[in-house]
Amino acid sequence: MYVKSLTLKGFKSFASATHLRLEPGITCIVGPNGSGKSNVVDALAWVMGEQGAKSLRGGKMEDVIFAGTAGRAPLGRAEVALTIDNTDGALPIDYTEVTIARTMFRNGGSDYAINGTACRLLDIQELLSDSGIGREMHVIVGQGQLDTVLRATPEERRGFIEEAAGVLKHRKRKERALRKLETMEANLTRVQDLTGEIRRQLGPLGRQAETARKAAVIQTDARDARLRLLADDLVQLTSTLEQEVADESALIQRRSEVEESMRDLAERLAVLEEAAEQARPALTRAQDEYVSLGRLVERMSATLSLAAERVRLLSQDDAEEAGASSRDPEQLRAQAAQVRQQERELLEEVAEVTAALEAAVLACTDAERAHAEELSRIARASRIAADRREGLAKLGGQVGARASRIEAREAEIGRLRSTAEQAAARAAEAEREFARLEASVAHDEEGEEDLDTAYEEAAARLEDAEAELARWKDAESTAERARTGAAARVEALELSLSRRDGAAVLLAAADEAHGIIGSVASLVIVEPGLENAVAAALGHAAEALAVPSLEAASAAIDTLRADDGGQVSLLVPESATPVDPGSWPSIDGGARWARDVVDCPAAVRPAVDQVLDRVALVDDAPSARALVLAHPGVTAVTRDGDVFAPGTVRGGSSSAPSLIELQAAHDAARAQLAEATRAAEQARFEAAAAEARRAEINEVVESALERLHESDARMSAIAEKLGSLGQTLRIARAEVERTERAIADARAALETDQAEHEALLERLEAASG
Repeated sequence: MYVKSLTLKGFKSFASATHLRLEPGITCIVGPNGSGKSNVVDALAWVMGEQGAKSLRGGKMEDVIFAGTAGRAPLGRAEVALTIDNTDGALPIDYTEVTIARTMFRNGGSDYAINGTACRLLDIQELLSDSGIGREMHVIVGQGQLDTVLRATPEERRGFIEEAAGVLKHRKRKERALRKLETMEANLTRVQDLTGEIRRQLGPLGRQAETARKAAVIQTDARDARLRLLADDLVQLTSTLEQEVADESALIQRRSEVEESMRDLAERLAVLEEAAEQARPALTRAQDEYVSLGRLVERMSATLSLAAERVRLLSQDDAEEAGASSRDPEQLRAQAAQVRQQERELLEEVAEVTAALEAAVLACTDAERAHAEELSRIARASRIAADRREGLAKLGGQVGARASRIEAREAEIGRLRSTAEQAAARAAEAEREFARLEASVAHDEEGEEDLDTAYEEAAARLEDAEAELARWKDAESTAERARTGAAARVEALELSLSRRDGAAVLLAAADEAHGIIGSVASLVIVEPGLENAVAAALGHAAEALAVPSLEAASAAIDTLRADDGGQVSLLVPESATPVDPGSWPSIDGGARWARDVVDCPAAVRPAVDQVLDRVALVDDAPSARALVLAHPGVTAVTRDGDVFAPGTVRGGSSSAPSLIELQAAHDAARAQLAEATRAAEQARFEAAAAEARRAEINEVVESALERLHESDARMSAIAEKLGSLGQTLRIARAEVERTERAIADARAALETDQAEHEALLERLEAASG
């Protein structure tokens, strides 16, 4: 098994998709500071399930997503895919190649996949832990961790050995199982306490169930009565409904009549509309005829006007013809002779002009022939001159073209020289900037080591603070569980101590029945371990109430009788017979007087002393028999509660603890509750203080990490700028070389053009001479 490839996209400084293909054996990644070597190790830990941002040199998990640079926008997610060759079957999965992928979104969401199938983080951890790798295994040794391993305590070394042996997964499972068992044990204890109390409450609950059954019968009777009332209401409503139905029928009939009338009116309206539609074409024709007749009238009027105008004009023509017919015929003959004379004169002039025209035509023909010959001679001379001018112009053009080419070559050489100088200047500037950045990188590398050291120290302090916080959190959780268990036990014991006889009635009405001192069980304090014996010695007095006088006792009994509250035993110190302990015999053999182990208020001491008169406490029954036989009149009580009195013996097993024992257990439970509450408060206070220290140290870590990130970003920017400057330097040098070659070519072409230009000038001078 070996890592076959690693693909990173958007993870820290790897903005673009980067694919690393690895081979079996050792692979080394080298490069200057800030080039991303540590980010590759962080990617391996992250894809294997690392959840701690500080382990990835970040303040929060979103820091693993590419945050952007001055020239590139930030990304919205980070992806890392790790491909492992599993041809040897080291991973417990039926694939020869396993690809584990993790995707982190900027909104905090995270996806995991194994061979493209979505899975849980726990699935990846289980898969990797079986092969000895994973985020908690020491297969990835980060910055500063080697020193931690070398300086580890024996306990920490044992943890390393256990992890190397592959027991980490089982130890984690054991811890989870133990936590579940502790929780289940606390819940079981509470359930047992509540179960015991519920058993004692079954009797009252049975009476309550009987009362509930009676209430159910009463409810049934009430339901029957309500049903009968509802039936009567139903009959009345049915009658009302029938009346409403009859009224509705009458309204429906009236509506039918109205609808019939509306239909008749609609039919009449349709007939009238049809008649109007039939009359509409006739109306249209009448209107058209009216318009046609109007036009005819207009045409007749125009015709009449035109006829009148024609009559007027014909009258004028007749008058003019009558005036023309009155001219002289002699005048007309004289005019005709004059016209003929003018005609003859014009014919003579035409003959003369015709003869002159013929002579002019002959002279024009001769002149045209001479002109044509002269034009032919001029054309030949013009062609010769044009050929010469064309040759001179061509030579002049070639001379001008060569001169222009020479000027262009010289300008090109000047431009190339300027370009070469600019490229050389850029190259020199890039070299100076490159040298300056290299010096800055050397200086920043020294500061980078200090920042790494500061961050590692702060991270170590933060880890210690988090460990301390975890310890106090565990202590708080343990104390809270203890407090919860003690509270449950106190609650159960308080339920057990609650009285359900006359004593409960009197205690509940203590404000009204003045004089009730309290229950004997709550007033007496017994040495631990002797509760059962003292309860047996007190007998019924252990469950009695203490009152100061016989008057108060009578008032209490009257109250119970009036309220039907049951019976009660009362301890009355006022009527108690004084006891003289000095007259008691001396006892030994481990026996103690019961009076000496009981502490109580002075108000009830006389009554308690009377009940415990000549009562001794011994360890067992043989001691009790020996004491009773040796001292007649003495009552011996064993620790198990067996009573050996003069003439009587009472003992055996007890199905339920006495009130004295319950009260002692209750007091002990309350003490445990107070101690657990104090411990929980102390743990909570210490946890809050540890949290404050952790927050303070975390600020230091975040500040150091921010400075480290700033340094990394600065180093990355410098590295990127160094690469850009290197590219600029290479381009500038290449441009200088290319420009120099172009200048050499241009100079060679310039020499050729100058030689050709001189030759053309000589030809032009020869042609011009």
